[in-house]
Amino acid sequence: MPWRQHLVDHIAWHGGTARRAELRVFTKRQLAEAVRLGVAVRDAPGRYSLPDADRDLRMARRLCGARSHRSAALAHGWGVATRPQRPELVVPRGRRVSSSDQRGSDVHWRDLSAREVRLGVTSPLRTVLDCCRDLPFEEALPVADSALRARAVTAEELTAAAERCRTKGAAAVRRVARHATAKAANPFESRLRAICAGLRGLAVEPQVGIGRPGFVAVVAQREHASVQRRPAWRSSVLAVGEPAILSA
Repeated sequence: MPWRQHLVDHIAWHGGTARRAELRVFTKRQLAEAVRLGVAVRDAPGRYSLPDADRDLRMARRLCGARSHRSAALAHGWGVATRPQRPELVVPRGRRVSSSDQRGSDVHWRDLSAREVRLGVTSPLRTVLDCCRDLPFEEALPVADSALRARAVTAEELTAAAERCRTKGAAAVRRVARHATAKAANPFESRLRAICAGLRGLAVEPQVGIGRPGFVAVVAQREHASVQRRPAWRSSVLAVGEPAILSA
């Protein structure tokens, strides 16, 4: 096998980016030639990537950090309400980040485990908690719902973490934990539920099935009456099913 293809396979095996120590079987001349020919990209001293490697992962490797928040959620295979325009990263406390790198990414300075740095992504539970602390509720809830739906995080783990949380943003973490559910079908439904949660007197519940066999309906808004006996909300139903059934 030509050494160039061997280099590509070697970097790909490491997830699309690799440190010089992981490429010790190749000489400095070979690496320089690979960069000159466009076979590899030198992101930083001692760090090489494939040209089509994940943008966020490349930046995380460059800064010796990890993908976090929505960038991490996407890396875990979860859904997000809005894809980040720039890589969202966590770098170790005290790590110097140039002004140009800060303009090109959203950087947070926090403690990172050796495993998170090695994998280039924050752990599932850490990812959810970071989103809860730093993102709007309408962005954080879809991530939490998706993590629960993927079984990457359990409801018990999220609730326990929220109860233990005493740092800045603890109230936001507990709010997401109260509303998070694996029942949400997708990030758009989660975001709608987050918006509804901010409306006084409105309570919503995801994926409530009603009807008869062959009919699929979802209650978007359930009846709610206050103790003062004010007029109740009328249930608004979104229905999907066979045309013959829906027209019955």
